[in-house]
Amino acid sequence: MTRMNRRTTRALGVLAAGALLVGLAACASAEEPASSLTDAGAEGVDDGSTLTLWTRAPLEKQAKLLVGAYNDSHENQVELTVVPNDDYVAKVGAAAGSGGLPDLFAADIVYVPNWVEQGLFQDISSQIDGLDFKDEINAGHLSAGTLDGKAHVLPFVLDLSMMFWNKELFVEAGLDPEVAPANLQEFADAAKAIQALDKPDTYGTATGLNCGGCLVFTWFPSMWADGEEVLSDDGTESMLASDPAKEMYSIWKDLWDSGAVLPSSQDEAGPTWTAGFTEGKVGLMFYPATLLSSTPFDAGVAGIPGPEGGASTFVGGDGLGISKDSKKAAQAWNFLNWMMSEDAQVGVLAKNNDVVSRADLANNEFSEKDPRLVTINEVAGAGDTPVAINFQQAFNAPNSPWLTLVRNAVLGDGASVDADNDEITAVLSQ
Repeated sequence: MTRMNRRTTRALGVLAAGALLVGLAACASAEEPASSLTDAGAEGVDDGSTLTLWTRAPLEKQAKLLVGAYNDSHENQVELTVVPNDDYVAKVGAAAGSGGLPDLFAADIVYVPNWVEQGLFQDISSQIDGLDFKDEINAGHLSAGTLDGKAHVLPFVLDLSMMFWNKELFVEAGLDPEVAPANLQEFADAAKAIQALDKPDTYGTATGLNCGGCLVFTWFPSMWADGEEVLSDDGTESMLASDPAKEMYSIWKDLWDSGAVLPSSQDEAGPTWTAGFTEGKVGLMFYPATLLSSTPFDAGVAGIPGPEGGASTFVGGDGLGISKDSKKAAQAWNFLNWMMSEDAQVGVLAKNNDVVSRADLANNEFSEKDPRLVTINEVAGAGDTPVAINFQQAFNAPNSPWLTLVRNAVLGDGASVDADNDEITAVLSQ
């Protein structure tokens, strides 16, 4: 909880585009909304209004489920727009400058602090404070959207990184399909055992060795599982040259050198990084929890272990808030209030094997049928979401210094970790 709490006291951004959005936001209309949050009451207004909502394409499935269920049960109607992931930031920036943001819009949780700081979301602190279950809402998403003690977003969809394994391949390799590898070395040993089956086009594990975001999502949790930090408190120093971090790189280098990693992982930049596992051609890997419902075989699920053990996760996904431009804030709160209800969290998300955003609903009628959902929900509380002003440039951008570090450590001789880590710090501290 320490990492989560300290983020509520600082406003850090993650986009290089942040400065642009400052200018764009300054040009936006200051017109007061016709329906303000002071009119919302506890549940908001459901008067047959039409609301607009934007989300990025990776969350299309969950967004359609939530919007469809809301429209079927309310007078208000939400019109959903799904935007290609690569176009989303530019679309939001352009709309912010012209006063054309939708009533509600989602944001990748690592972008939320920047957009909150730019004033793109309305303050919904009073409404959230009025929720009986406020303390049960995922802390990472709430804190990412909190600035000067004021909250601006609620969790829209949680996307957690978890360790998945193909139980059929585990059995074939003589491994217990009901027992998760307890640490990173056991993970590697299981991958090698599956590789030793010598099945055509089948590999022990896979990752995205040319995808900074994939590696952040799946490798940072190994550090948190061991009680390590990846960044300094102020987000200006990389701590990815520690002894546990070097042990993590060494284990992955050994996996690569042994031939147990899907070969296309070397050039995988993100679009197909999970495909091998979904197709049943990879034994185990660190994988998005949101894909549980679309994984077509029996898969085991556990938190991501560290070199010494433990379990953690990257708490990703999107937050959702009411835009500064909405003239239907009271109606928009009605959607957000419903979205956090048991009807939505359990009746829509849990029913479809997605992660709930409330700890008090982790055990429900659907998770009773699939204990993996409980595991995912419980591990969420042990996860984190790193935040830094220059996070995008340091980690997610093509040819980022983080990518350089990993590729040198895993595909090269591993001799430049300290120097490469210094390069990450140089970008973070700009």
